[in-house]
Amino acid sequence: MNILRLDHTASLLAEMLTFKQPADAVLSAYFREHKKLGRQDRHEIAETAFAALRHYQKISAALRRPYAQPKKAALAALVLGRSVNISSLKDMIDDEETEFLSRLKARKQEFSDGLNTAAELPEWLVAQLKKHHGDDEILRFGRSISQPAPLDLRVNTLKAKRDKVLAALQDEGLRAEATPFSPWGIRLRDKTAINHHRLFSDGTLEVQDEGSQLLALLVGAKRGEIVVDFCAGAGGKTLAVGAQMANKGRIYAFDIAEKRLANLKPRMTRAGLTNIHPERISSEHDPRTGRLKGKADRVLVDAPCSGLGTLRRNPDLKYRQSPETVAKLLEQQASILAAAAELVKPQGRLVYATCSILPEENELQVERFLAGHPDFTLLDCAELLKQTKVDLDTGKYLRLDSAAHQTDGFFAAVMQRKDAV
Repeated sequence: MNILRLDHTASLLAEMLTFKQPADAVLSAYFREHKKLGRQDRHEIAETAFAALRHYQKISAALRRPYAQPKKAALAALVLGRSVNISSLKDMIDDEETEFLSRLKARKQEFSDGLNTAAELPEWLVAQLKKHHGDDEILRFGRSISQPAPLDLRVNTLKAKRDKVLAALQDEGLRAEATPFSPWGIRLRDKTAINHHRLFSDGTLEVQDEGSQLLALLVGAKRGEIVVDFCAGAGGKTLAVGAQMANKGRIYAFDIAEKRLANLKPRMTRAGLTNIHPERISSEHDPRTGRLKGKADRVLVDAPCSGLGTLRRNPDLKYRQSPETVAKLLEQQASILAAAAELVKPQGRLVYATCSILPEENELQVERFLAGHPDFTLLDCAELLKQTKVDLDTGKYLRLDSAAHQTDGFFAAVMQRKDAV
């Protein structure tokens, strides 16, 4: 770290730590405004800023209103999150800042400000988790999401086999390994600009967390079927399902955001997929979905959620969500799930998923749906994965967490519509 990078990190944190905007959006806007920053400068600034987000509970316990003291927040992130020695910063800090960092480092091992500080989770989230988990589990979760995520890739089986792609990446000197569960996945241990790689450019590789790949396996789409991705977003799961169908059949990719669907179109082209039909809908009740009522073989609902399973990648989310935002999401999820269920044909499959770790968004939401929809029955995710030769048993629901599985936190339930009477 040098004084230029430190000053830029402080300027960035002055805005980022207000939590008014997503951290990645603040970062992108800042780098657009400072085009002269080199690649290594950008890397160091971003790493330190995200370290501040990951260690915000400890920083805010020692520093009042961190966004108003952004240089100290940046220095704290270097010491707490990046293990920088205080002595190496001596040319950039004054006596008062040196004393602050010394106190912070001495306090690091003994923070007695409560479970929220030890687990690096805000008080509202600790209270929510305590309804279902003990302190040790909460602490384990908090520590697991304080580590940066690896980079997971999915091999497009329309274009290549995983073994050959993996060998090619390893030959280039990349620390690449097969993901333990997904048959399509490759995990990179180092941050790599994969979007400039030839295998990404030609559609052989897509960036996709292993948990998300397993979700596509649970959809279980077959050639020639009608599939609906009800909340398609930018289409990562849509692409995985399309490859699974060998480009045969028809996938309807619905979303309310035109911009997200626009991002899907070039990805489809790159992947060589022609069986995907993106369509913007105004809401889950858009009459345009009516033509598919009772006709879809598979319907995937990757529901809008708190995103609390993705905190390794988006550590600011825990400060931008609240009990109030979660309560609104619960009603939205229930409405979307009920609307999507109408499209499933008899013996068809309905898959509900979130990237949340809250039971209210997950198991309890599914139980609520099943209580009101006796024409659906719950299938066993572990058994379905076993049928695809994936050795992963988290029970009847798919429950992935960062500590146990090295994936994002994912939840999925698979339901089947009973035969029409």
